[in-house]
Amino acid sequence: MAIAIMTSGGDCAGMNPAIKQFVDYCFTRGVQPFLIYDGLEGLIDGSIRPATYEDVAGIMHEGGTKIRSSRSKRFFEYEYRKKAYDNLQAHNIDKIVILGGDGSFRALNQFHKDFGVNFVGIPATIDNDIFGTEYCLGVDTALNIIRQATDAVRDTSASFKRACVIETMGRDCGYLALVSAITCGAEVCIIPELEYDLEAIGQRLKQELENGRKYIVCVVAEGCFADKCTSTEQLVTWLEEDIGIETRATILGHVQRGGNPTVYDRLMASEFATFAVDRLLSNNTGGSVIVYNKSEFEFVTIDYVNSQKYEIRKDLLELAKRLVN
Repeated sequence: MAIAIMTSGGDCAGMNPAIKQFVDYCFTRGVQPFLIYDGLEGLIDGSIRPATYEDVAGIMHEGGTKIRSSRSKRFFEYEYRKKAYDNLQAHNIDKIVILGGDGSFRALNQFHKDFGVNFVGIPATIDNDIFGTEYCLGVDTALNIIRQATDAVRDTSASFKRACVIETMGRDCGYLALVSAITCGAEVCIIPELEYDLEAIGQRLKQELENGRKYIVCVVAEGCFADKCTSTEQLVTWLEEDIGIETRATILGHVQRGGNPTVYDRLMASEFATFAVDRLLSNNTGGSVIVYNKSEFEFVTIDYVNSQKYEIRKDLLELAKRLVN
């Protein structure tokens, strides 16, 4: 019996620990593990190799994904999915563990409908924006990267009595910015999920500066601005011209996707991978996603994951409301 693992879409810390656990645990279960390199593109091109202990030795602490990743337009066409299936057949593989987001899961779900290849999806994205799970692999490491960067920028902002604007990733989801703002003690947090009032924020900041505040930390999620402010740089201009404080912007960018995985991401990766292999070796067939809610793992369908848009917990949003007005 053979099971393959692949990573698809954006990379994140925690993928390598999951890959290592997958390979080690497959051997424990008497199953031959395979590695699919370069994501869906590699599946089409036949970049599939049997895994050995040597392939995964020493990768637990490494960020990114050793087997690399990709985004594939070709996989949307049946002829390329058929080619991918033939490549799997050549290795007698009919089961796949895929680490990625909802787009990757939809791709594998169509693959299953076409050819009956069973799979389990492991939610892996720093955006933490997959519906049906409280936690996605990689988010804890990303939050710690942001925390470290924000703490460092705050040091220099305090030294020069400046404001700093920290822009995080997250696409249309403000989870990273929200949690980072709360845990780093920011004065301002701008995310898509909360309406903000620059006039009210400005009045509050001016009063705080008059009462002794020496610097300002503003954490903002990418792509979330309303008409009043359309970019991070314009937010910098607003702070300098309206609030009257020298300001610097730091756009963290892809640094948030790298770095050594935290202990929590390593542990969760190991549990995700173990449960995924067990699921594929059981009598359960088809495609499913393993999710984590209220300290428990469970399996849900792709249709369920795609049925709604992810929403940040209301209690977390409540904690940040004082930072938006």
